[in-house]
Amino acid sequence: MFAKVAEEGSFAAAAAATGVSVATVSRAVTRLEERLGGRLFNRTSRRLALTDYGHTLAERAAKLYADAEGAEDFARETSSRPRGLVKLAAPLSFGARWVAPLLPEFFQTYPEISVDLHLTDAQADLIGDGFDAALRIAILEDSSLVARLIAPVRRFVVASPAYLSRNGRPQHPQELGAHQCLTYANRSQRDVWRFSHNSGEECAVTPTGALRGTSVEALLPTVLAGLAITELPEFVATRHFSDKQLEPILTDWRLPEGGLYFVTPSARTRPAKISALADFFVSRLTAAEWSAEALMGWKPHGHRSG
Repeated sequence: MFAKVAEEGSFAAAAAATGVSVATVSRAVTRLEERLGGRLFNRTSRRLALTDYGHTLAERAAKLYADAEGAEDFARETSSRPRGLVKLAAPLSFGARWVAPLLPEFFQTYPEISVDLHLTDAQADLIGDGFDAALRIAILEDSSLVARLIAPVRRFVVASPAYLSRNGRPQHPQELGAHQCLTYANRSQRDVWRFSHNSGEECAVTPTGALRGTSVEALLPTVLAGLAITELPEFVATRHFSDKQLEPILTDWRLPEGGLYFVTPSARTRPAKISALADFFVSRLTAAEWSAEALMGWKPHGHRSG
C-alpha cells in the first residue's frame, strides 16, 4: 500500500489502482508508520508528500512491490496462454515503418496480449519508465539489461545525386570537412563518424552542417533536397537507394555496424507475454527485408563474393 501511495501521489489513486477503499489504504499506511516508528507522509487536506524518512524507503518498497507483481505474473502466465499488457519502446522511424505493420499479425496470433507502443528516438529508461521491453538499434554497450540480437544493421553515408553533381563526390572521409553534413542531436556525445578501411586505415570525422535533428525524419528533407550529406541506418537508406533519390558514398569505408536488439530489464521470471513478443520479432525481422543485399544485391566494397 505504501509503495502505491508513493507512486500515485494520493491515497485515492492508490486505492483505485489496488481495487480497495481509501480507508483501507489509509489504515494500512498508518499501521506501517506505527510499526516503523516514523512518519512516511506529510498530510494536509490538499496535499500529500513523502517525508525524508519516506523517501528513504519508497524506492525499496517499490522494488519489493514490483518483484511481488513479477512473481505473480510469472506464476499466472507460465501456466496459461500468453496474455496481458506489454509496454514496449521502439525507435520512431523503425517503429513506424517496420514494427507497427507487424502488430496486426501478432494480435491475431496472441489475442490476449495488448501492446502499449512508445515510439521515440530518445533511449528509453526501461526500469525507470516502467517498460517491459524495447527494440533498440545500437552498438550495444555492456549493461545490466538483457539483449537478444535480432539482425545486424549497417549505417551508410549518403547524398542525393544532385548534391554530388554540384559539390563532387568525397573519396576519403577527411574530405567531408568541406561538405555540409547533418547530424543527430540525441546522441550522448558529440556526433563523430568513425570509419575503417579494408587496408586497416581508420579515420574519425566530426561532421558539421546547418542542421542537427533528433530523428531521421528531421534530416531527410534537407538531404533529399540536395543540400547536404548525412548518415542513415540501413533500414532507411536502402529504400532511397532503390528509387535513386540517394546514393551511398565512401563505399570503400565502413562505419561501425550496429544491431537490432530486443532488450528487457531481466531474463529472470520473464512473463510468457514478453517471450512471445520477442520470439515473434525474431521470426519476422531476422531476415532483414531492408538490407542492401535483399533489396538491390548491393554489397559494400570488400564484402563482394567470389
